[in-house]
Amino acid sequence: MSEVITFPTLSKDESAEGVLATWFVRTGESVRAGQVIAEVMVDKVSMDVEAPLDGIVTCLVEEEAAVPQGSQIARID
Repeated sequence: MSEVITFPTLSKDESAEGVLATWFVRTGESVRAGQVIAEVMVDKVSMDVEAPLDGIVTCLVEEEAAVPQGSQIARID
């Protein structure tokens, strides 16, 4: 089963962009459900992104990239 991870909506302005600040995993690594895989930021507010299930992660966005809220940042297979 595959699941897409999206950039969370942290701003009232849903069209605002955020930054994928840090990846804590790399493409091809195994992750466990609940494991923190990334840190994202919008308007100086940061949030950890957790893996929703066990699997192998594929990072779709580079660190420090500007990302629209709600867009895909990773996939877990």
